Amino acid sequence: MTFQDLGLEPMLLKAVTEMGFESPTPIQEQTIAQLKDKSTDIVALAQTGTGKTAAFGLPLLAKLDLTSRFTQSLILAPTRELCVQISKDLINYSKYLGGLKVTAVYGGAPIMGQIRELKNGSQVVVATPGRLIDLIDRKAMDLSHVDIVVLDEADEMLNMGFKDDLDTILGNTPPTKNTWLFSATMPREVERIASKYMESPLEISVGKKNQGAENIQHIYYTVNQRDRYAALKRIADFYPDIFGIVFCRTKAETQEVADNLIKDGYNADALHGDLSQAQRDLVMKRFRSRTLQMLVATDVAARGIDVNNVTHVINYNLPEEAENYTHRSGRTGRAGKSGIAIAIVTPREVNKIRDIERIIQNTFIKADVPDGVAVCEKQLFNLVSKLHNVEVKDDEIEKYLPKIYEELKDLSKEELIKRFISEEFNRFYNYYQNSQDLNMGNDGGSNGKTTRFFVNMGVLDGFNKNSIKDFLVEISSIQPRMIFNIDVKNSFSFFETENKFVDQLLALNKAGIEFNGRGISFEVSKAKPSGGYGEKRSYGGGSREDRGRSSYGEKKSYGGGERRSYGGGERSGEKKSYGGGERRSYGGGEKSGERRSYGGGEKKPFVSSREGGERRTYGKPSGEKSFGGSSEGGERRKRFSKD
Repeated sequence: MTFQDLGLEPMLLKAVTEMGFESPTPIQEQTIAQLKDKSTDIVALAQTGTGKTAAFGLPLLAKLDLTSRFTQSLILAPTRELCVQISKDLINYSKYLGGLKVTAVYGGAPIMGQIRELKNGSQVVVATPGRLIDLIDRKAMDLSHVDIVVLDEADEMLNMGFKDDLDTILGNTPPTKNTWLFSATMPREVERIASKYMESPLEISVGKKNQGAENIQHIYYTVNQRDRYAALKRIADFYPDIFGIVFCRTKAETQEVADNLIKDGYNADALHGDLSQAQRDLVMKRFRSRTLQMLVATDVAARGIDVNNVTHVINYNLPEEAENYTHRSGRTGRAGKSGIAIAIVTPREVNKIRDIERIIQNTFIKADVPDGVAVCEKQLFNLVSKLHNVEVKDDEIEKYLPKIYEELKDLSKEELIKRFISEEFNRFYNYYQNSQDLNMGNDGGSNGKTTRFFVNMGVLDGFNKNSIKDFLVEISSIQPRMIFNIDVKNSFSFFETENKFVDQLLALNKAGIEFNGRGISFEVSKAKPSGGYGEKRSYGGGSREDRGRSSYGEKKSYGGGERRSYGGGERSGEKKSYGGGERRSYGGGEKSGERRSYGGGEKKPFVSSREGGERRTYGKPSGEKSFGGSSEGGERRKRFSKD
């Protein structure tokens, strides 16, 4: 089928033909034919990148009365970026329609200029809900003549908290209007909108509800939490021509990952809600022009991003809601092209992968994070391919060739090839020749290189994730970055460390270490951590940010873990007291077999050393039973706000 077969207006057909449109996509084929000549409500389900803008835009344009300056069609979109993109597409579709005015209204731009445009008359208004509410409150938006309301990315608008705004907007439109609802997923709130504001809507679905696109390959890598950033770099290097979006959960994490990538030489930048509108526009301009290789973004900031030819979507962290994975992965594999969606997970997050599989009705491939050899090989043959296909500008280079030939005359063809290849290859080889294996098994073991431990201390003893790590560091020679996957329960905890520390930890059972008069016991645990979507953990104690937070709430450390120094030499034989005793700083002297007691004695703060000589206080004075340590890196942990 062609667009001509759909019966499009000649002027619209001429425009889409010039834009390179040949055959309609499934959603366009089903929707345009239904809407062009009918007055009906419609609920259309289709994934991002399937051509939804043309699916509703072309029949909408065909229905306009271009002799009237009243606003006849209202299109609502979740973000400024999508709002602008829809406006541009409509203008392109209607380039041969005389007298059409399309106005985009959105936050982050001067409202008075938008008000002036509306007063001059626009048959089509494309708006974000928040800005449209402002215009309605100012009596600057007349919706009384609206015949068609389009809700584009309806599920995303509801996820972003626009439920009340949508109710207000739809309540200000004529009851005789037609509502066209387009969505990638069909959660309950979208169904509510359909039942409340639509009458016997025509339902069109391309694929099943919430189902992911079939042309996207889903891959997950299982790594230690501490190796998440290293895995991201490894993946980026393994795909030399990557043009992708990296999704993070918080604005702080997004900026941190982007900064680290830039520092490490990658063409990357961040997109999140703390950026000004001008900064966001600049970042998106660079990404659309492919000046950026990787865009690091939050879910909210990335909503509405319509960029073609994205090769990879990387979930640095899985989304809070499993359904949102569909939106993320839909940024690649657009317009019929193939794409790859990658998830970097820890062993306890594998259950969430299974939840997502059920929702998208697709299977993830479990893959190993490429080792250094694989990366070097991939980069080598990518370079060879580029050399083979490079465009040679004979006229421009001709004048330099005699001198080049003279300089290289003593080298054979084979030697020349080796040297040209080595110039690029050596860079990766030198970096990766001693690279570690980042892969972990789903049981929490890193190819048998780590061990999960049980320890009889928990929240009731005043510990949280950070303070228990500090405690373990103080009683052993294990560095902070070697203690990971900490899970604090009420009366006990689990943690993971490398196998080489097993004997040392088990030996502590014989050292007579006590806490509040109770002996400390370490055991090798064979229990597998669990967790899926919907699991909520409350540890009851610890810092404020730890309480009531899901398993996604922990702050991450990227690029090699902590850089704290815990003094030098061997440990002192002085008696240590957590929560009691005198203030002492550790890091000198020899270790002795003297019994150590933690928690006894006079209830004074316990102080240990940290990087830079700054003192860290654990516990509370005046007999309070809290062991409240600082976070990793020696800084107090901040509560991240969601975008």
